[in-house]
Amino acid sequence: MGHREDLLEGAKRCLLEKGYARTTARDIVAASGTNLASIGYHYGSKEALLNLAFLRLTEEWGDRVTVPADEVGDGDVPAAPLDQFRAAWEKVIGSYSDSRAIWKLQMEVVSRIDTDPELQQALAGPQQEGRAGLAENMLGIAPDADPETARVVGLFCQALLVGVMVQWMLDERSAPSAQDLTDGLKAVLEGRRS
Repeated sequence: MGHREDLLEGAKRCLLEKGYARTTARDIVAASGTNLASIGYHYGSKEALLNLAFLRLTEEWGDRVTVPADEVGDGDVPAAPLDQFRAAWEKVIGSYSDSRAIWKLQMEVVSRIDTDPELQQALAGPQQEGRAGLAENMLGIAPDADPETARVVGLFCQALLVGVMVQWMLDERSAPSAQDLTDGLKAVLEGRRS
């Protein structure tokens, strides 16, 4: 790896260990084995590097929790939407203990949005891409085939993901399981009333 990649890997480690606000340029240099001038040369600023490192961490997490279509369906028959939804949530929730640092980092980044326009701008496009990925992973809706449905389903899934994330961080004993979420969605779709 060259300095550029070393810096990115070092920044990712620092974000997971220290968080966004507490990571200094010197921390990144120490974690990457590079020098301070490399940050400016390769990324322009520490903030630009941290923003990219955060995006890469969330992309890597997304890749780890993506459920391949052939894991859920029955051979050539695609999975039923609720089966896809449950399988996706099983992976997300199953990743919780290994991903807690990423979830904490996401909460910190959200808390910085109002005071950091550069961060907000850096996240705008990737957030839309992430929603499209959620729609496809959680309910099998391909963004290319049906962009508007993928957009609104992505919004729904992102809202649900953030809520579930907070519940797991606060009290994992009472947080929802994948089956709880699937049963809840099914009840909403069926319009059950007491």
